[in-house]
Amino acid sequence: MRIAYVTETYPPEVNGVALSVERVVRHLRTRGHLVDLIRPAQAHERPGPAEAGAGGEGDQWLTRGCPIPVYPDLRFGLASVASLAARMQAMQVEQVHLATPGPLAWAALLAARRLGLPASADFRTNFHQYTRYYGLGWLSPLVEAGLRQLHQRTQRTFVPSMTTYRHLASRGFTQLQWLGRGVDTEGFSPAWRSDALRQDWQAQRGIVLLYVGRLAAEKNVELALRAHALLSRARPDCRMVVAGDGPLRARLERRYPAVRFLGTLRGEALSRCYASADAFLFPSLSDTFGNVTLEAMASGLPVLAFNTAAAGDLIVPRVNGFLATVGDDTAFLDGVLRFAAPPSVYESLRRQARATALKHPHAGVLAAFEAALLALREAPAPAEALKAPAV
Repeated sequence: MRIAYVTETYPPEVNGVALSVERVVRHLRTRGHLVDLIRPAQAHERPGPAEAGAGGEGDQWLTRGCPIPVYPDLRFGLASVASLAARMQAMQVEQVHLATPGPLAWAALLAARRLGLPASADFRTNFHQYTRYYGLGWLSPLVEAGLRQLHQRTQRTFVPSMTTYRHLASRGFTQLQWLGRGVDTEGFSPAWRSDALRQDWQAQRGIVLLYVGRLAAEKNVELALRAHALLSRARPDCRMVVAGDGPLRARLERRYPAVRFLGTLRGEALSRCYASADAFLFPSLSDTFGNVTLEAMASGLPVLAFNTAAAGDLIVPRVNGFLATVGDDTAFLDGVLRFAAPPSVYESLRRQARATALKHPHAGVLAAFEAALLALREAPAPAEALKAPAV
């Protein structure tokens, strides 16, 4: 299979989408498929073709790009339909996959239509919901309409959670396929637990609550910090650790001096951080999945989250974590008090969280995605003309 894989984020950028995309590309290349990675040039790169992708494997084409206004460390890509079509012809591409939306995805979709190639897409981010966190809620219907138009013009849209599937279906999206997500159950495991790290956190005998993720408005991070403050009244030995960075970090550090902010962690440092905590708080209402939920569970952490995204699919209340009704902040805050439970209850929650994660290895999800792409290659691409923003 020869596939043009279009994404606007890729390592060394650190976010859930970039890491997931890299994993998919690596899997497809390992399986012998030719993957032409098309993405914006990052700040340290020059636009143009490159013979080696990340890790020295495969081909890639770096387009021009511009910083995303609310995410200046990320870029959206810019390329003409003609140049993308020429690239696809030169690489003898058989189908196109759009990992992220945006001008680059639109141009690639139009190029695919021009060449009669089937196209598929991922729905990874609720960009229309992000608008309300940045004072642009009036734009939400327009952003949603744009996303729907893009996805409706592909043969398949892959969605990571059943909550997202149901939401999109209710909003007029069709050709949806639930795919789920997987986790590295060795890279994230209770085996990484570190007594030395807990000692550094001054939590040898106490409770450690953990949040991992971007410190941005759409992640609703402050609710997790408020929950820690509430539990600390009942358990003064409770500690809160935050791994991640973002535009809200400085403000949150000033407002919550008792919280330990570690910045962005990678590799073994992140694995040890997860496994050395006792419970995971995930207050986001905007995620379509939330890879960190599954990473935490694989590390043996019970999770407190709203009943949406990965948590809605994976958490069984009082078995491997706790759920709050979507949007009910009071229920989330009340839920954190359950982590004052005796050690025997904790151990059961930890075992069950780990057991749930073991049912979701990366291999199964990647194989299902590969099979879906192979099936789509045989499907005829729609022939009607499309309009898209000029690039």
